[in-house]
Amino acid sequence: MTVNHGMGEKTGVSVPLYQAKAELFRTLGHPVRIRVLELLQDGPKPVRDLLATIDVEASNLSQQLAVLRRAGLVTSYRDGPLVMYALSTPDVADLLAAGRRILGAVLTDRDALLDELRADGRDR
Repeated sequence: MTVNHGMGEKTGVSVPLYQAKAELFRTLGHPVRIRVLELLQDGPKPVRDLLATIDVEASNLSQQLAVLRRAGLVTSYRDGPLVMYALSTPDVADLLAAGRRILGAVLTDRDALLDELRADGRDR
């Protein structure tokens, strides 16, 4: 597997799959990047629409879009005067949906545990 080491630099060094997955999840580890990916689930959007929806400076959004582009999670293209961004594959939306399901299960389990702890405390 060829790995992208940032700044568009690629090497032919093979890395274990778990390391490549860890890099993918590190890329996802920023709230602005997640928000961009969520917004792109409905289809391509111009940068100006992303900027209008996400409360960040233009330079910060540009930096986060570049990280997502280098990771291969989004693609960009020109549509006349507009720079458009789109998810590179529907699998990105599937990953976000899986994240929501996991969070829902984890939070439900925590709520159940909290209820159990509260009930246990009243019994004493």
